[in-house]
Amino acid sequence: MRRGRRNSQGDDAEVNMTPMLDIVFIMLIFFIVTATFLDEKGVDLTQPPPPPDSDVPSKSTPAITVYVDGRDQCSVDGNRTTCDRVALRVERLLADKPGASVILRLDEGARHELLVGLKDELDTKGLASKIEILRSQS
Repeated sequence: MRRGRRNSQGDDAEVNMTPMLDIVFIMLIFFIVTATFLDEKGVDLTQPPPPPDSDVPSKSTPAITVYVDGRDQCSVDGNRTTCDRVALRVERLLADKPGASVILRLDEGARHELLVGLKDELDTKGLASKIEILRSQS
C-alpha cells in the first residue's frame, strides 16, 4: 500500500492576527478619546466640629429648620407640610427673615432619597442649606 503525501499548504494554514490586533487597538484608542466623563456632585455629610465654649457669637442669625422624621414626614419651623412643598415654605419664611440660614435636620431613619431630593430642590432655588443627621433616641 502506498501512502500518499498530504498537501502541506491546506493543513498547515495559519491566520495572520496582526491586522485584527491593529483594528482592536485603533478601536480602543477611539473609545478612550471620545468617552465623556461625568462630573457628579455628591452630598457632603461630614459635620463640622462643635465650636469651643469660649467662642460666643456676637450676633446670632435667624435659622429656618426643616425637619424630616423617621416616617418621612416633613415640617418647616415646627409647622407640618408635605415634603414637595418644603422649598416654597422656606422661600416664604425667607421673605420674613432675610439672611436666615436653612438647616436640614433628618432622622437617621429617613430615606436618603428624600434628603437628596430636598437638598437638590433647595439648591436649584439658590437656597444654601446645611445638613444635620440626628440619631434616633432608642
